[in-house]
Amino acid sequence: MHETNVLTLALRLAKQAGELIAKQRQSLSVSYKNGNELVTQADVAADTLIANGIRSNYPDHVILSEELTPDQLAEASEREHLWIVDPIDGTVNYAHHHPQVAISIAYYHKGKARVGVVHNPFLNETFHAQAGKGARLNDVPIRCNTNVELNRAIIATGFPYVIEDLPKLMRRLENVLLNCADIRRLGSAALDICWVACGRLDGYYESVKPWDFAAAQLIAREAGAQFGHIHELSADINPQLHGDNILISGAQLFSPLQSLLREADAQSED
Repeated sequence: MHETNVLTLALRLAKQAGELIAKQRQSLSVSYKNGNELVTQADVAADTLIANGIRSNYPDHVILSEELTPDQLAEASEREHLWIVDPIDGTVNYAHHHPQVAISIAYYHKGKARVGVVHNPFLNETFHAQAGKGARLNDVPIRCNTNVELNRAIIATGFPYVIEDLPKLMRRLENVLLNCADIRRLGSAALDICWVACGRLDGYYESVKPWDFAAAQLIAREAGAQFGHIHELSADINPQLHGDNILISGAQLFSPLQSLLREADAQSED
């Protein structure tokens, strides 16, 4: 299987899904998963469109998607051919007619990201990467910011639907605001990470699901960013599929930002 063909398919499906959700936003039907997580009819329609497109070309591949197959998460690392899909990343933004919305499609081979596409139909921006071949925005090569000092850095983050440890989240936020230039909250993890990749942001941290970051983390790494986690992971965990406490920035900023966030966690536990 040629990965260039995979990329071509992912780009086509992302743009088709973008056209679909742009059209369906004119007449939204909103509901809530688990009582608090907003979902629209467009999420399911886009997910179905993407899944059907993948299955028609690669019927033996496994699909992990937020709306249709979230139960595949436990076995994700064991799959030889795995697609990870978020049909609408930034659903709250989408439902409120904000422009920061993305379709995210990633292809993983044996637990490693090989192709990533993040498409924002409302700003007409498409980020993509193929492992070992760099990252692009609308087919123009992109690179992350380098040589950024902590006190000059613009850092992005986000917050969960259900906040279980507000003191910890606020301590992290406080430490970042005290030690960095400013903070942003765009409402789409995939776009946050892609904005680090293209230099609009200097760093990003959050706890998210694989479908939120699977494509974007490859794009960021291919753009020269360092991807990891605030705390060390055990050897049996695949870092490319583990969404708790992810951290992405340029290489020079990574360790100082990691230390800052670790210090915040230690302070919140005192």
